[in-house]
Amino acid sequence: MEIFEMSGLELAEAVRNKEVSAVEVLDSVYSRIEQFPQVGAFAHVTPELAGQQAEETDRRVARGETLPFDGVPVPIKALTPVQGQPQDSGSRLLLGNVAEEDGGVVTLLKEAGTLMVGKTSAPEFGFPAYTEPETGPSARTPWDVRRTAGGSSGGAAAAVATGMVPVAHASDGGGSIRIPSACCGTVGLKPSRGVVSPGPVGVSGGGLTTDGVITRTVADSAAFLDVLAKPWPGESYHAPRDPLLDSAGSYLEASKRAPGPLRIGLLLEPLNVESLDLHPEAEAAAKRMAAVLEGMGHVVEEAGRPFTADDWLAFMPLWTGSAAGIPLAEDDLPKVTELTRWLREEGMKLSAADYSAAVNAVQTLTRKAANGWSQFDLILTPTLASPPVFPEDIVLPHGADDFEAQKRFTPWGSVWNMTGSASITLPVHRADVDGVALPFGAMLSAVRPGGDGRLLALAAQVEQVDPWPTITAPTA
Repeated sequence: MEIFEMSGLELAEAVRNKEVSAVEVLDSVYSRIEQFPQVGAFAHVTPELAGQQAEETDRRVARGETLPFDGVPVPIKALTPVQGQPQDSGSRLLLGNVAEEDGGVVTLLKEAGTLMVGKTSAPEFGFPAYTEPETGPSARTPWDVRRTAGGSSGGAAAAVATGMVPVAHASDGGGSIRIPSACCGTVGLKPSRGVVSPGPVGVSGGGLTTDGVITRTVADSAAFLDVLAKPWPGESYHAPRDPLLDSAGSYLEASKRAPGPLRIGLLLEPLNVESLDLHPEAEAAAKRMAAVLEGMGHVVEEAGRPFTADDWLAFMPLWTGSAAGIPLAEDDLPKVTELTRWLREEGMKLSAADYSAAVNAVQTLTRKAANGWSQFDLILTPTLASPPVFPEDIVLPHGADDFEAQKRFTPWGSVWNMTGSASITLPVHRADVDGVALPFGAMLSAVRPGGDGRLLALAAQVEQVDPWPTITAPTA
């Protein structure tokens, strides 16, 4: 097996057994990055830093001192700080900014032995469901480089899908791990709120966003959740009890357990708009997974919407409020995108009472979802309403139109940021669209928090029964 074909777990074992050196791993990574510039995976690469880490790894392994993921390349999303590295968050406004310290997830990944090979492309401040940064290359799905890789973790998904790296750090505040995973044919897990900490410096804010990873295998997603699921002092949210994790002891071991017969609700109606034209292959992805699940002995039944599209609008003040919180002077506004300006303007209209009402409304929506889906363990939906879109169909000249297009592209994912429960997309389906083979994801989402272990166990079952291609060479 070539280095670029290995999963993170396989590569760690090969380095640990001295079958391949960390320095050789880096040669493969940077060769692969140079081979496929058209997918725009990286905002910038860090060969000097990664080279130092690789040499230290090889010396440590030679002494018989190993870490869980020695020599595994894991790039960091452009929005997350890495000490001494550029930190522009995809915005012209921050060009030249350099991070003074590592984010907490960066520290945990370093402590696990991974190699920080670069920063992956992300859009300005991570707001859009596409990756068109102002400061670097746009991310494209390798299945058709005319189409978006999704966002905001688009560069991470493109890097994993092309075999540049087996695992990439990502984050998800409204679908930003799962959207690009569906576009690029990768595995994307959004953990439950409180499982992965924003500490020791970052805070949870409205509780929408969590860090995670994008991978090609469920086992890698589980193993890297074990790396990242470490609390720091002063947490605002705490990981809910996960019974399967209690018995298994780790997410990786939990992913190997039988989750038991589950009742799963199949939902094809959108959750953030009243109606939409669902692409037949997006629907086929969800129905394909439903058939697989039924074949494994799980019960799949139709699920309805437990709340209205108007209820979903509680998301907006939290999202636009975060844009309003960006410290911008009037002279800075021409330097940011139209979408950022519009989100900020909408957020600046909010009163304290508006924001408080939105927080309450999100919690009310969470109760409606829990009660309306109480008969189910999980909800199954398409991940996206369509194949990966062309940028010109979603990056629109007016912020309100742009955001509406995003809602219709991803009508389910943000709900689980609101409820805080775990959600995973799997690349179970592929189909020709206008003569080009494209991936379609199906998304499994927990009804109640604390189900990450069971969700991973079920996803691993699906992967075993209905595996997917793991490496995609870019096509035009």
